[in-house]
Amino acid sequence: MGKYHFIAIGGVGMSGLAKYLLEGGHTVTGSDVAETKYVDKLRKLGAIINIGHSAENVPDDSIVVVSSAIRKDNPEVLRAIAKGLKIYHRSGLLREISEQAQSTGKCFIGFSGTHGKTTTSGLCSYVLEKSGYNPSFVVGGLVPELEINAQNKDGNTFIAELDESDGTIVKYSPDILVINNLEEDHLDYYTNGLSDLIKTFETEISKSKKVIVNSDNAGIKLLKENFITFGLNDADYVAKNIISTQESTEFEILYKENLLGKVKIQLAGIHNVYNVLAVAAAINEAGINFDDVKDAFYGFTGMGRRFQHVCGFDGVEVYDDYAHHPTEIKATLDAAAAKFGKENIVAVFQPHRYSRLKALWNEFKSAFDDAGRVIVTDVYAASEDPIEGINSELFAEELIGSEYLSGSIGDVARKLFPSLHQGNVVIGLGAGTITVLGKELEKCC
Repeated sequence: MGKYHFIAIGGVGMSGLAKYLLEGGHTVTGSDVAETKYVDKLRKLGAIINIGHSAENVPDDSIVVVSSAIRKDNPEVLRAIAKGLKIYHRSGLLREISEQAQSTGKCFIGFSGTHGKTTTSGLCSYVLEKSGYNPSFVVGGLVPELEINAQNKDGNTFIAELDESDGTIVKYSPDILVINNLEEDHLDYYTNGLSDLIKTFETEISKSKKVIVNSDNAGIKLLKENFITFGLNDADYVAKNIISTQESTEFEILYKENLLGKVKIQLAGIHNVYNVLAVAAAINEAGINFDDVKDAFYGFTGMGRRFQHVCGFDGVEVYDDYAHHPTEIKATLDAAAAKFGKENIVAVFQPHRYSRLKALWNEFKSAFDDAGRVIVTDVYAASEDPIEGINSELFAEELIGSEYLSGSIGDVARKLFPSLHQGNVVIGLGAGTITVLGKELEKCC
């Protein structure tokens, strides 16, 4: 068994890999700048974790695991280099895990695309686990009810979320690759926009045995090959007779014009119909009897930070959503408006990265049509330097009817709280510190 040391082990992605290794009998150490719920969970599984980065944290006989966020001058990285230790980017470790799973006969299903990969990978993991298939998985969020982001079991499937943000997706060779959609994003890496993203995915497609795609997505139509498809009209897997209420969404799934099964889910929004189609196609292509799993879809309540209810007070409900791209924001607000009514929605948007706000400025301006009120907070820089002429105050001036609230999320909550009233549904949108909005609003009560 191997020994692994994770630098910044406390995030959702790194902690999932660490959990998977611990359950496989490996020794895991790590470090992070603060305690997190993931750190606590890993310690209970036997990991030794230090708070604070220090060269002394790194065992002399370990493989060191880093993410793209770790700087090259990190003292633990420098220690690993000085000791001649093997250093893996987390994508390299996930590749090794996936290859090991395949070597034992597991079917490797990888979910990818600009949006929805956390939800689809989590949904697939949830459905197979609840149906008794004991899947192994590593995903980018907490799977509802299971309250875990990874597990190492003896079933015949290995499921993973494959991140395209830094191009490392080309490392994997899945048995089944699912591409939910392709749009311009991560323009700090894909400097030529969508064309660069398409090239990266074409490389990954060439390494995959089966490829399943959303044939309704414009970006996917730029790919050169024919694939297994899902969609609402002309596709191999099609959703028909969709019935949506405030409580549920119900529809039939046809495979090559024959009924595969009828599915009912608690999730709202047409994007979740596509998510279910992606998972249903993957499960069927993996050779699993769809009748054995179809009932499990209803129990899925959404991944952590995906339209997640966080608190309520005085008739006001607060939700948290990771949406930080215009398409994701549109999908979340569309689903929220259908459930609660547009006039009740208070969208609190924290732009994530100056580069994304600059590149998608106009797209963001048209993303909030399904909100009755829009609050814009300061940009969450995510280590980026400011860009002249790109800031939240200017954006709010151009987004007609929106309000700019400056300061920390605590400051925003204190300014927002007095104007909230019974029936309001507050939705924090973004990939940064906006996630604490609910807690900060509760402090104002």
